[in-house]
Amino acid sequence: MDGGSNVNYSLEALEEQGKLLNPTPPKIDLHDAHALRRELASVYRDMRAGRIETQDGTRLAYVLDLIRKAFETEDIKKRIELIEQTLERRKS
Repeated sequence: MDGGSNVNYSLEALEEQGKLLNPTPPKIDLHDAHALRRELASVYRDMRAGRIETQDGTRLAYVLDLIRKAFETEDIKKRIELIEQTLERRKS
């Protein structure tokens, strides 16, 4: 034992004592441009309300914009491939 100390390490006890570290944040849905826009707006609102530091919000917004650009690039790539396939069929 621990020499008779009455220490409780259960999650509930740690949470009540304010000693529980922040759990993993919930998974954020970033599957399309609309979801990214919603998340970006959420970050903006959190910055405006002071729930997150402006510097942290700016970093999050930057990463969200990188993800948006990746989606946009993939979408453009698919469209170009479709145009190329259409033009190739018309040649035949």
